[in-house]
Amino acid sequence: MVQPRGSSEEGSTLPFVLVCWLVAALMAFGAIAASDAFLEQRRVQSVCDGAALAAANQADEGQVYREGVGSSLPVTRASAQAAVADQLADGGTGLEAWSVQTDGVEVTVTCTRTVEIAFGWLFLAGQGLERTAVASARAPTA
Repeated sequence: MVQPRGSSEEGSTLPFVLVCWLVAALMAFGAIAASDAFLEQRRVQSVCDGAALAAANQADEGQVYREGVGSSLPVTRASAQAAVADQLADGGTGLEAWSVQTDGVEVTVTCTRTVEIAFGWLFLAGQGLERTAVASARAPTA
């Protein structure tokens, strides 16, 4: 009995299956990394929102006594910075940078933190991912 010769396509499905598994694994790792980055952004935004609210609630008492209270509380940059620093010190948030801007009524706080995400070694070459959030607040006197 003569053995039939193997066809030229024999064993060619194994590399195809391995490539499909590799693509599926990369997609799964990418989804996990993206969701981790999203959650880290939410954490930074939450910290920034709290800091902006704390700054907006820190009224300039001197101006309130001189001019009274209108439709909102007057805020100075110094009082807003002190309130944000106090808020961030109490929370143990670990921000790398933050800044405060105010127009006298509304406070805008910008917060930045570099975070490590899941599978960052694969997608970011081991670098941290910088997350920045901006929050604004105004303290009404209604």
